Amino acid sequence: MVADLNWWRGGVIYQIYPRSFFDSNGDGIGDIPGVIAHLDYIAELGVDAIWLSPFFTSPMKDFGYDISDYKDVDPMFGSLHDFKRLVEQAHQKGLKVIIDQVYSHTSDQHAWFKESRASRDNPKSDWYVWADPKPDGTAPNNWLSLFGGPAWQFDTRRGQYYMHNFLTSQPDLNFHNPDVQNAILDTARFWLELGVDGFRLDVVNMYFHDAALTDNGLADSPEKVFVGADPVNPFTRQYHVHQMCRDDNLEFLKRLRAVMDEFPGTTTVGEIGAPGGMKYMAQYTSGGDKLHMAYTFELLDKPHSIEHIRNTMEKVEQNLGDGWPCFALSNHDVERSASRWGKDAENPKAYVRTTLALLTTMRGSPCIYQGEELGLPEAEVPFELLQDPFGIEFWPEFKGRDGCRTPMPWINEAMGGFTSDGHPWLPIEPIHRQLAVGEQKLNADSMLNFSRQLLAWRRQHPALKDGRFEWLDSDPDLLLFRRVADGESLVIALNMTSRELPVEVSGQAVEVPGFQPAGSGRIPAYTLAAWTE
Repeated sequence: MVADLNWWRGGVIYQIYPRSFFDSNGDGIGDIPGVIAHLDYIAELGVDAIWLSPFFTSPMKDFGYDISDYKDVDPMFGSLHDFKRLVEQAHQKGLKVIIDQVYSHTSDQHAWFKESRASRDNPKSDWYVWADPKPDGTAPNNWLSLFGGPAWQFDTRRGQYYMHNFLTSQPDLNFHNPDVQNAILDTARFWLELGVDGFRLDVVNMYFHDAALTDNGLADSPEKVFVGADPVNPFTRQYHVHQMCRDDNLEFLKRLRAVMDEFPGTTTVGEIGAPGGMKYMAQYTSGGDKLHMAYTFELLDKPHSIEHIRNTMEKVEQNLGDGWPCFALSNHDVERSASRWGKDAENPKAYVRTTLALLTTMRGSPCIYQGEELGLPEAEVPFELLQDPFGIEFWPEFKGRDGCRTPMPWINEAMGGFTSDGHPWLPIEPIHRQLAVGEQKLNADSMLNFSRQLLAWRRQHPALKDGRFEWLDSDPDLLLFRRVADGESLVIALNMTSRELPVEVSGQAVEVPGFQPAGSGRIPAYTLAAWTE
């Protein structure tokens, strides 16, 4: 059989947050052997790939997004041997393996930073973004950290400030230095040689900064507002075009793509949090010489009106050109979509089904976050049990990311089948236990079984994998579009409202599992309908 080197175009990705997936050794923290233990469950969903959030050596100030060794596994998650077993067994089950890569910053415990901060004239002195204080001793400019306060921390050893877009313990690498780029590319090659099939690239638009350290202006119009941060965060008041989103990034992405091309069939998906993220999605994925695909936060935010969804999809089609999108409605950084979008729905259960239908029929590669296939709502984590420094900083208006990171419920019991320990790293959400995998497997009408059926149905229609996208005239509250691939033209009607809507379509109706059929020119509430032409 000839390998499909473009499997990622329309391939379904399942995101795993290892810390919360399954604890194999009873320490209250999920691990790589725990992922291996449930590979059959993932394969049975009908997805094409798994994406693992960071499992690398780290002091865990930001739960793995602060890396102190790019080329090793943190002992809490297992070992390199465990990771190699995971890749081997995933491949045996037909699953590709994508891993997170955090290139914009390291932990302050990384050997590179320890050397860099030691003096102004050591070999790695300019591997990070260092700058002198202003004459009055204040920070070099007005840039802010996404996690609160200035984006600068004073270091007494060098008598300079270093830049950090996130925690003070996450210093930013200086990508203007070619040696830094080479070291990062060496990291990529290390994991590719171990057999990984691709990378999810954390904050891919934040690698470069304006070397002149120009102050940020005000986000004084909607198109200047950073998408991907809560409005209560002062970070959103600045227009961050000097701090990130620099054109220098394009040449580095070309260098990274050249490394990926040495390993045919591998892929990259970049995370873009930015003002006007669609523009960068197009820029970073065009031409076939940079990223394979990228995603932004427009559908990971709170707005979810039909108009907003339509406008987002239209922007993709208008901007993307020959690029390719990846879309998610939930992930490890945002409130789960079942709560963020579905809590005000007249029929929340039915609405959650239509959101998964949206994700799996729009043009792009869908990414499903662990538990989304169960319809899990956001967990309630009391302040005294919060772990996320982001949430602790901005409590109570912004509760952080712990509510979407609580342990995966496998069975309906006190610890949810996640751990044998009585003290999981985050509490088990009681509502989640009722939605556990074990409970839903036994219910033919469960969200889990619906998810499996929907993904199986999608596989039967090549137009939904990588077909073209065309809007069709319809009621403004209906999403009506055509997907076209060689040999198939499929019309999709998606009603995400609580009332019947008119629809005029010619063609042969296609049965969609889990949804009422449309007929007599009407489409029922909370329904996906399809026709072949």
